[in-house]
Amino acid sequence: MTQAGYCEKLSTFSESDAASVVEALRAFIQDAGDSQVRAWQDSIRILKHTVSEMIVKQPNVVNDGSVLLEYMIPLESRRIDALLLLNGVVVVVEFKGKISASQADIDQTAAYARDLRAYHKECSDVLVKCVLVLTRGSGNITRRGGVDIIGQDHLSSYCEEAILAGKDSPDAANFIGIECYQPLPSLIKAARELFDSGTLTRIHRAAVATEPTLAKCASIVHETANKKRRALILICGVPGAGKTLVGLQLAHAKYLDDLAVIRNGGIKPEAAAVFLSGNGPLVEVLQYELRSAGGGGKAFVRGVHEYVKTFTRSANRIPPHHVLIYDEAQRAFDAAQVQAKHKDMPSEFQGLSEPELFVQFAERVPEWCVVVGLIGSGQEIHIGEEGGLSQWKDAIDKASSSEEWDVYIPTIEEVKIHFNELANVRYEESLELSVTIRFHLATRLYEFVRMLLEGKAEEAREISVELEKNGYNLRLTRDLQRAKDYLTNRYNKNLEARFGMVASARDKDLSNHGIPKGFRSSGEVSRGKYGKWYSESLGKQGSCTLLDTVATEFGVQGLELDACLLAWGTDLIRVNGEWTNQFASGYRDATRIIDSMVLRMNAYRVLLTRGRDCCVVFIPTIEEKNEETYKYLKDCGFSELTEQ
Repeated sequence: MTQAGYCEKLSTFSESDAASVVEALRAFIQDAGDSQVRAWQDSIRILKHTVSEMIVKQPNVVNDGSVLLEYMIPLESRRIDALLLLNGVVVVVEFKGKISASQADIDQTAAYARDLRAYHKECSDVLVKCVLVLTRGSGNITRRGGVDIIGQDHLSSYCEEAILAGKDSPDAANFIGIECYQPLPSLIKAARELFDSGTLTRIHRAAVATEPTLAKCASIVHETANKKRRALILICGVPGAGKTLVGLQLAHAKYLDDLAVIRNGGIKPEAAAVFLSGNGPLVEVLQYELRSAGGGGKAFVRGVHEYVKTFTRSANRIPPHHVLIYDEAQRAFDAAQVQAKHKDMPSEFQGLSEPELFVQFAERVPEWCVVVGLIGSGQEIHIGEEGGLSQWKDAIDKASSSEEWDVYIPTIEEVKIHFNELANVRYEESLELSVTIRFHLATRLYEFVRMLLEGKAEEAREISVELEKNGYNLRLTRDLQRAKDYLTNRYNKNLEARFGMVASARDKDLSNHGIPKGFRSSGEVSRGKYGKWYSESLGKQGSCTLLDTVATEFGVQGLELDACLLAWGTDLIRVNGEWTNQFASGYRDATRIIDSMVLRMNAYRVLLTRGRDCCVVFIPTIEEKNEETYKYLKDCGFSELTEQ
């Protein structure tokens, strides 16, 4: 399938009959309605006039310049209205039948240019400009967010000024090749591909960041199997660095089939590894996406708590897996929370933490076993998750065969400090994933959020400027419908986009201001609904894109959206220049909470970093509780959404 509805040299396009061009586009987009056809007719008329003027004034562009219409970005459903491949420059052209541009129009156009700059091979060494053409406007109107906004009468002069004399134009045949575009995978798309094909497409940025870690893990697994020992591997990484992708690839490593040990009855385990997570929504979404692979998508992905329940029925139950991959290992339950969650657990397992249980499980596996812990930071958001990494050290220390264990950890001090007293500890630099690959060039997003939560508005604002320049948008409004309209309009041409509402679980006020919150209420996404919420496309029942349901930090942690609409509650607000959680709802077992403010901070850290493209914050007017918070977010760099 070609990637564009129309692709021709400028000279051919200028001489073509407009009706034939429309017919080519209709053949490409077969469900185009009358309004779409009228929009094509308008844009083709403007482009033909533009190209004809350029040919007269800049005859050199005739030689190799091209025009592409309805360019479909590979591996996505987004279509760019027009691309002009000119001397030394690619011009992204988006048409809107308006007299003025909305913020959604601007951000949508900027995102096209951003992605071409970041992921398209043919755009790596040429200038990429983006222009929003208002077909009911005129002249050179303005420039906002890196987008030039002009009227239809100004497009030819705009292109003439963009041309770089002496430079060649990008070759159209190469440009539309699917192999020329290498976007970052979302977690869900990558997992789906992994299960469907058994491989993960080599994405340069992701491969550079994660392959050394995968190679080191493979080496450790082989060494552990050959020496018939046990091993604990801890992989540390900043949020979005690919820890979950590494875990999923480990779970599917084909070399494990050869290393697996034959069990009683001469049977080898069919799956030698399992990806385990205590994050119920993550497990649900992965299994929902991967259900086409059979077994309800559960072949390699399971919930931690179900796994614990299964293998604490009896000490004689032997796990079939040689590699146990524990997602978010720093959030493993302490002994008290294990007891609270598993009240019917046999007495021999009572008083043990999850790390202690997993060390026991590993020691039951014949000959060898590797436990892989994926570690994040600032992710502890729930009661019983504050024990931290020291629990894993204690588990190895107390193991019945501790001398058989080798421990492999990254070289960073925050991890080393917990394991200094253990024997057989080895430090590996490659076990640290330090590069964020989740977001489009927004490598400083997490630093921005850290500055915001630390009350450092000036530092946060400096980073926000860089984020905006690199295509990550921070938006703010008091009008919920305006926030919804912004997201709906911004992604109206992207059927694959996923955007949804998120909010803190501890807020008590938002349900009175249009946010359908409430534990176990129909408006708050709950168990059994996360698969559809994240996976179903625009307009489908249960999809997050309907913006009629809300997910809390417990439902979005470890997952991602293209954009999130964060409804900021009163459970974390600014008062006299400081954060306070005085209006947050309490905990049923408050005596077990070490620091409730840290849990609130971490909840908003999660909520603020769920969007790949942008974060839109909605703050309702609630008496005078959140006036200072609204102003503070503006000071940090969030820009207000205004009427079109």
